[in-house]
Amino acid sequence: MKQKDTTDDARKVLVQIYRRMSVEAKTRRIFDAYRTGRILAIAGLKESHPHATDKQIWYLWAKRHLGEELFNNAYGKLSNE
Repeated sequence: MKQKDTTDDARKVLVQIYRRMSVEAKTRRIFDAYRTGRILAIAGLKESHPHATDKQIWYLWAKRHLGEELFNNAYGKLSNE
C-alpha cells in the first residue's frame, strides 16, 4: 500500500502553483534539484572514500551517474581500475 506524505488538499495547491509557474521557473527548479542531488552524492562519496582526490571523486560520481557502459564510452577505462 502506498503511503501518502502529502494531503490531497496540499497536492491540489501544489499543482495550482506549478501550473501558474513560468517555464523558466520550472526549469530553474529542475536544475536546482539536480545540483542538490549531485552535491549530496559527492558528499557521500567523499565520506566513503576519505583519501580520494577531488578528481577521483568526480570520476566515481560520473561513473555512478552515467552508468559503466556510457562512462567507459565517454572516458575510456581508467588505468587505476
